[in-house]
Amino acid sequence: MSVHPAIRQPSARETAPIFLGGRSASLSSQIVTQVRDALFAKKLKPGDFLGTEKDLAARFGVSRIVARDALRTLQALGIADIRMGKGGGARVSRGNPRLFAEALAVQLDLTGVSAAEIMDAQRAIETLAAELAAEHATAADHARLKRLLAEAEAAIDDAPAYTRSCRDFHLGVAEASHNRVLVTQLISLQHVSWPSENRTLTPEIARRVLAVHRELGRLIEMRDAAGARRLMDEHVKMIRARRVAEHAHDETDHCC
Repeated sequence: MSVHPAIRQPSARETAPIFLGGRSASLSSQIVTQVRDALFAKKLKPGDFLGTEKDLAARFGVSRIVARDALRTLQALGIADIRMGKGGGARVSRGNPRLFAEALAVQLDLTGVSAAEIMDAQRAIETLAAELAAEHATAADHARLKRLLAEAEAAIDDAPAYTRSCRDFHLGVAEASHNRVLVTQLISLQHVSWPSENRTLTPEIARRVLAVHRELGRLIEMRDAAGARRLMDEHVKMIRARRVAEHAHDETDHCC
């Protein structure tokens, strides 16, 4: 099985520094960069064969240690799937953005983004998602949103279960938009922003939220894109105010 032609043979000039000490990390990153660039340039597609460790070592004129490191990095980045043994090797991954939603959330959290930053981004994503859901939702999407509303109503006296059901409804609206980029971004932000324990949830707030969600579902089913966008915008602004206030309260509690 031949290596994909997009993974070109480096020139003698490019491979000249190969034998210098301490360059293995740099050489490995060059292989990774070339594969990534070929992917973005649409010279590689899911399922294309990148080669075995031995193939890449020979093609780039590097040691198998360098080739192995490059393949591990490509696998960690989600670019390559690697099979071991006879008939194995690396292929371009089929792609599953949801696998990396949590990784993005971790990086956002480690960066120390504020609650306000997260909620502002969530507002932008969710308002557009609601608009697109009103335009593109299918009958199956409408049925799922109704089912999620029924589940929320049944759990209204169970704060943790109700909080999870609200998160699922917001994600359901995004999924009804049929825009995978928005869905992945929302999943990432929900990891950071959605509380597992909603300490400020009261029965009155729960009923108010459920009423808003029901109206959103109705607007989406009525194909009222402008109305769905407007209501979601108002709804997420309310959520933002609560999250920012909760975060400020936590910081005050822990500061002294």
